[in-house]
Amino acid sequence: MMDATLLSKLESVDTPTVCNAIEVAQGKRGFDRFTRGTVLSSDPDARAIVGYARTAAIRAQTPPSDPAEVIRDRRMAYYRHMAGGPRPALAVVQDLDGAGAVGAFWGEINTTVHKGFGLAGALTNGVMRDLGDLPADFPVIAGSVGPSHAFVHVVEIGQPVTVFGLTVHEGDLVHADRHGALVIPPEVLPDLGAAIDRLLSTERIVLDAARAPGFDFDRFQAAWRAFEAART
Repeated sequence: MMDATLLSKLESVDTPTVCNAIEVAQGKRGFDRFTRGTVLSSDPDARAIVGYARTAAIRAQTPPSDPAEVIRDRRMAYYRHMAGGPRPALAVVQDLDGAGAVGAFWGEINTTVHKGFGLAGALTNGVMRDLGDLPADFPVIAGSVGPSHAFVHVVEIGQPVTVFGLTVHEGDLVHADRHGALVIPPEVLPDLGAAIDRLLSTERIVLDAARAPGFDFDRFQAAWRAFEAART
């Protein structure tokens, strides 16, 4: 289980901050396990989603070719999978229709069910709907908004998935918000809380100076030198 203090800190900061803090903890630039492109958030003002990934893949453009009983059994296996596993957790669901995704898997009913299972939110390259009717404190980070569920059905459960260019494995620790998502490397966890504190502290050197009366280039230059010295 994740340390409660670290979990609270991760939920309180945005994904860009965690992205930078991981590099602070690693002592170098080059961290690249983050999403690419623009995402949509069902609740842009929500706290970050933090949790261990529960993965699955769906399709919706065409009806499933498997027998109806197979589809029903797989659907129940999906929900059993989402209801289990370590917490905190979030659903990470790849829509295999990709750029042609048309079926909203994430609407009022499905989000309410997943929240009831104790998940913190969902990350998908697919479609969401029922905006305004989704439960509070269950953000959905999605690729698009649409009105229909089309022929949406579960295809795979628990396998690696790729959303917005980021490959996520079952059990990966994910941080996501309206900016996108990232996978936190397990080896940085012992240092990540301190790295976030250090990052925020050093950023304040420049931010406080820029917001103070009388800010000019000379004060910027002094603040930037102090900022660079604090980062090394």
